[in-house]
Amino acid sequence: MTRDYAKKKRPPAQAKKAAPKSQVPPWVWLFIGSILGAFIMFLVYLSGVPPVDLTARTPVTEQAPAVSDTTEEPAADQQELPKPRFDFYKLLQESEEIVPATEPAETDSTAAAPVEYLLQVGSFRRAQDADNLRAQLILLNLDAYTERVTIRGGEQWHRVVVGPFDNQSRMSKARSTLVSNRYSALVLKRKTES
Repeated sequence: MTRDYAKKKRPPAQAKKAAPKSQVPPWVWLFIGSILGAFIMFLVYLSGVPPVDLTARTPVTEQAPAVSDTTEEPAADQQELPKPRFDFYKLLQESEEIVPATEPAETDSTAAAPVEYLLQVGSFRRAQDADNLRAQLILLNLDAYTERVTIRGGEQWHRVVVGPFDNQSRMSKARSTLVSNRYSALVLKRKTES
């Protein structure tokens, strides 16, 4: 059998491939545009700022007279400028108050009664909640106990207290232990019962 090569099926003509798309993401174009816009706005701002004459330290305006070559005018301008005064150094020295590093001396009535410091870590309505917190504090090697307090017309509360401490250094050490374990504490100051 003979073949007719004139009517041969040809593959369809391929469409021209489109040029490859840009590989730059859109956010890059947005960033470049905003930087370019900011630069243009900076140039516009600079065009509106009057030039500054560095010798006179005043802005030059169109109405200002031209500087002459004589030496008398700059000397007169320099004499007119007052020297800056810095009085705040003297004012600060005059208003200085020296604060003592220790606590102020207490009056005779309070000096007779020794003081103890306590840290209140929590206050709960249920005794079980207070005991749970007390157990956690004992595991941190702190002297914790609970107090039962009646407030507001007969309402019962259970406070969890760490202490007592006879000086502030021991109290601050216990407080730093509490803070490092994410417990907040309220400092209480009481007169000792002796």
